[in-house]
Amino acid sequence: MGRKEDNIKKATEVMHILPQIRNLCIAAHIDHGKTTLSDNLIAGAGMMSSDLAGAARVLDFDEQESARGITINAASASMVHEVDGTDYLINLIDTPGHVDFGGDVTRAMRAVDGCFILACAVEGPMPQTETVVRQALKEKVKPVLFINKVDRLINELQVTPEDMMARFTETIKKVNKLIKQFAPEEFKKSWQVSVGDGTVAFGSAYHNWGITVPYMAKSNISFKEIFEYCNNEDQKTLASKAPVHEVLLDMAVTKLPGPVEAQPYRVPNIWTGDLESEIGKSMMACDPEAELAMMITKIWMDPHAGEVAVGRIYSGAIAQGESVYAIGASKPERVQQVSMMVGGDRITVPKVVAGNIAALTGIRSAAAGVTLSHDKEFTPFEAIRHYSDPVVTVAVEPKSMKDLPKFIDALRALAKSDASLQVTTNQETGEALLAGMGELHLEITVYRIEEEQNIKVKVSPPIVVYREGIEGNNHGRPFEGKSPNRHNRFYFEIEALPVNVVNALKAGDLGDGPVRNKDAKEVGNKFGEHGMDKDLMRKIYAIKGTNVLVNDTKGIQNLHETRELIIEAFNEVCVKGPIADEPVQGMMVRLVDAKLHEDAIHRGPAQTIPAVRNGIKGAMVRSRTIILEPMQKAFVSVPNDWLGQVTREVTNRRGIIEDMPSDGDVTTVVGIIPIAETFGFSNDIRAASQGRAVWNTENLGFEPLPPQLFDKVVGEIRTRKGLKPDPNPESYYSD
Repeated sequence: MGRKEDNIKKATEVMHILPQIRNLCIAAHIDHGKTTLSDNLIAGAGMMSSDLAGAARVLDFDEQESARGITINAASASMVHEVDGTDYLINLIDTPGHVDFGGDVTRAMRAVDGCFILACAVEGPMPQTETVVRQALKEKVKPVLFINKVDRLINELQVTPEDMMARFTETIKKVNKLIKQFAPEEFKKSWQVSVGDGTVAFGSAYHNWGITVPYMAKSNISFKEIFEYCNNEDQKTLASKAPVHEVLLDMAVTKLPGPVEAQPYRVPNIWTGDLESEIGKSMMACDPEAELAMMITKIWMDPHAGEVAVGRIYSGAIAQGESVYAIGASKPERVQQVSMMVGGDRITVPKVVAGNIAALTGIRSAAAGVTLSHDKEFTPFEAIRHYSDPVVTVAVEPKSMKDLPKFIDALRALAKSDASLQVTTNQETGEALLAGMGELHLEITVYRIEEEQNIKVKVSPPIVVYREGIEGNNHGRPFEGKSPNRHNRFYFEIEALPVNVVNALKAGDLGDGPVRNKDAKEVGNKFGEHGMDKDLMRKIYAIKGTNVLVNDTKGIQNLHETRELIIEAFNEVCVKGPIADEPVQGMMVRLVDAKLHEDAIHRGPAQTIPAVRNGIKGAMVRSRTIILEPMQKAFVSVPNDWLGQVTREVTNRRGIIEDMPSDGDVTTVVGIIPIAETFGFSNDIRAASQGRAVWNTENLGFEPLPPQLFDKVVGEIRTRKGLKPDPNPESYYSD
């Protein structure tokens, strides 16, 4: 039996002992050492040769990951680690660090209870560090900190021990500030990381050593000795005395919660069902004998087995050969195989129980974010909300029409596996619009279509996805939307939502979708906590993204019969605004009056939906619509000799330079740039700095487009979409 198989055999025994399970991920800014660390943890568990650790990149098994040297997909490995004579099962997920693949980080957080946050000792916390901390805390995933690449501080920068400790202190302060800012109230203090309590580790994943204060006491190694080992280029001895896998997996076991501890506070955060019900109590208790409750967090394509669904089991168990429902699907499906994962390898097991991460084949209806259960009526888990929306789009179509059916199937598979990729298809022409998180995200997607599916495609230049918003309001001037038969009239007033409310909606704090009457009071109170009129917001009908629909009428007969149609029309407008058919952001719509025909046959969908749609769009135009463009913050570190060339590249792209901190001969240019101006930025920065610049980016959301560009941008969008050049005037929606 091979080492992997032997380890999994042991894992199948430990998985039933719930206090001895740990589900955790590794998250960090790009190039801070996540995958190298994952290799060393896997090697330390005896699942690969230690000589290959750092080079094998076990969890970067995708061809493009190997070619580009970055993590693109979240990948998992199950391993067994012994602490004080007791075996613990560690289900580990390595996550991407590049901003374009942040969706995989968000989905991974749903599957775990604890997280190693990596920070480079030289660079300190970076933009993506903040993002992954925020993602973890939003899912109530407890963080601990590993400060990596300590050897570089000592050997390359030649800092003194005092300087090194000062850098560590600053990094810890920054991470704790993020925890205090984003952690749920009950954990703001208890989840703070510190050297003294062993929730901070230091080390070098590349050289396979790490240390914590508890391990120092155990091994009798001091900081002075660590310094000397590094100075003397004897990190191999240091690795033998303080192997990073032992230090960090000990930390995972002793400082991070298992599912039994975590699920009582995590389940209420991710499931809206009745917590006092039998299944609610079972999930809180992580009961392996109860009804199955599993959430799929990842779909990946196995070249032999096809679609593999990976997810976390919160209650019950799943076994080979049994039938389960993907909630929302009409029919049950048979589980062909149940496996545990080691990178790209699946080790088949008879079943996996609650508290663990499992991989399944055979469930064709599964997709990232889907809930599995034996009960067709099971209340699904809350949708996974991503921190960034797709901001770049390309049009893709097969070069040969004979590939069209295969092309459409490939797009469906991609949409299932990557929830942060938006796919819309014209079934007649075969043209598809792929909306992703950035150029690299879309480049990888196109590569998979061409190389993995063997479909040659034509790809358009990148297209920026804008948003439509409201600059003013039409208070006291409601807009009338008329039904085609003129028997029904709806009157709307519209205003922009405050920034803090928009941010809360983005974060998912206020919900999404239609609001049931019984929930309206609670939802209204939540809006009240953010400064809104709670009495008004208790009349809420629906939430769509960052837009809100409120019924502010009184005593309108038969209005309740049209409620679903009104919400449907509102949703349509949120997806396609009146200016350029772009999505709408940050809008509150109030229905202030209505006149309805007494006969239901005259107020059906064909009458109500156009009336409401035109009423909302007309009110938007009356309230002064604006275009919002996506923005990105760029961090470009460059030797001072090329500083002028880099700043010109930023400013020539409508960029605003916010800061230029210097560290010796290197200056970091911090600038905000519209994403529409970033295409080709990488090549131009390389050329401007003769390849000496290093840069990172962070998505910043949307800002109003400068007025002088409004007509040009709107005209370009409308022409591209086949619309007439100028938007419809207010009068158009009155007819």
